[in-house]
Amino acid sequence: MTKLPSWLAIRPRSLSTRFILIGVIITFVIALHTFDSPSSLRTSDWSSILSPHRQHSSCTPEQWSSGRWVYTPTSDLANLTRPEQALSLAGFEGCAADREYYWHLGADRKERWGRFPNVSSYRWMPSSQCDVRPLDGAAMVKDMVENGGWFLIGDSISENHFFSLSCLLYPHVRATPNHTENSPYDHAWQQNLYLSPTSPLISEIAMPEGFSIENTPLVSFRRVDLLLNGTELNALYHSPAFSIEPDDLDSQELSSQYTKAESVFGDEAFWSLSPSEYMPMFLGSPPDANYGTLVVSTAGHWTTTTLAALRDNDAGEHAGHGIWNVVAFFKVVIRAWAEEVQDAITEYRKNGGRRPKQVVIRAYLPGHENCHDIFEPTENITPWVNIPWNWPWIPDFNTEFQELLLSSSSSEFPDIHYLPIERPGRLRPDAHVSSDCLHIMSGAGVLEGWSHYIWHFVTREGWKDLTTSQSPP
Repeated sequence: MTKLPSWLAIRPRSLSTRFILIGVIITFVIALHTFDSPSSLRTSDWSSILSPHRQHSSCTPEQWSSGRWVYTPTSDLANLTRPEQALSLAGFEGCAADREYYWHLGADRKERWGRFPNVSSYRWMPSSQCDVRPLDGAAMVKDMVENGGWFLIGDSISENHFFSLSCLLYPHVRATPNHTENSPYDHAWQQNLYLSPTSPLISEIAMPEGFSIENTPLVSFRRVDLLLNGTELNALYHSPAFSIEPDDLDSQELSSQYTKAESVFGDEAFWSLSPSEYMPMFLGSPPDANYGTLVVSTAGHWTTTTLAALRDNDAGEHAGHGIWNVVAFFKVVIRAWAEEVQDAITEYRKNGGRRPKQVVIRAYLPGHENCHDIFEPTENITPWVNIPWNWPWIPDFNTEFQELLLSSSSSEFPDIHYLPIERPGRLRPDAHVSSDCLHIMSGAGVLEGWSHYIWHFVTREGWKDLTTSQSPP
């Protein structure tokens, strides 16, 4: 008879004790086998298993958007008498970014102060089906360091989002560049948020290998209006992939004589980059980069003035002067863009990259007519009366992106996800900056809601995607 090792040769006092001991031994053996398996998680992945930030919970983008705005004041202030009071009304301690500081907070024009404190007193309550933890800037900072930060690419609406993040994450972050000292501002400049060396969170954070408090960004924003650069867009315009058929044109007369122009662009300024420039930044490693999520949003500059070769004046205002030609071109561009972005992530993994990387497409938010005459959220999306810019067709641009990612096989773009979370913003005509009815102010809850849901998605809804990637070396 085989003799048991001495550490097993004990004399349990009861049958239940013996069963407990056997259970411990079986669990230990299974654990050894699991972590010896090639498909198992590595030892360094324990933080992903144990961290509450990796617990899977349910709230789809549709469930998030199926909620309502709830009046929830965060301050006892009855009115705004100084612009800096907009911070406390919004529940912010401060904001790290300094470009157009009070414009972003909606407090730069005294004649608009009457909308405070109401404009900062609403909180989005998602569907009751949602299980979402409260928005917590400190927890977001910790997660961005340990599991990857955010790289925002888009137009000035994404810059609004970046500024809001600089407030949500404050005082745990610092921002560059300093726009107060470096004026005039260049739209091509990259803006960054870094972990502040004075943050009390530092002692609680498990820093990734190579991470630099001074040099590794947590959040970055880069102005990219049209996803690709001008040369790439012109090449697609002239390629066989894009053609304007008679049925595509709003004016049959124009279609019969249409020939492609030398350039797709008009005289309107735009800023854009190639994925060949920003994807290496996104996929980089510490200390230069530690991003986990590329946050993309576009539609505002897809107009018949920016892309003047697609304009059809004969179509008239009701048809957006040929806006459907722009939508058709957009459809070609987003497929080419998604293929290039997915290929870059796939190549990154083939070359040994093991940090989680994913892309989220945030549905673009159109503006509102007569926004400064409205002082509270609406219950329903307000129909258009006039035809401002390309706003009435922005849902069509969003639909093209959504259909591309939903109709494609899951294996074609596995790391690119579409988030239709624009409805809360469409119910907030009161939440715009003081100068126009497109840009969104920080502190009204719209931009903060984007951050709240994206944070939820990449840490919980995207849980399975994140844990399929191995931990950093």
